[in-house]
Amino acid sequence: MEEMLAAVREYVIDEYVEDDSEVTYDTPLISGGIVDSFSMVSLKRFLENKYNISIPDDKATPEAFDSINKICVLVKEYIG
Repeated sequence: MEEMLAAVREYVIDEYVEDDSEVTYDTPLISGGIVDSFSMVSLKRFLENKYNISIPDDKATPEAFDSINKICVLVKEYIG
């Protein structure tokens, strides 16, 4: 789980954070304005490609993508 948390955090920082803001595993991503709906689609695609999974659209909700911890819980549901 630690590897996944670190990989998702690194992707979020590289793709969506413009300054040196501290992003923790519990930082609100959607409700905090870091990730918008368009960015959420690219984040979902990143996760599906990296972990060779398919996340159903009805499970890829703003609530499920609102923190790195929540994202990793969702991803774990679909890994082998």
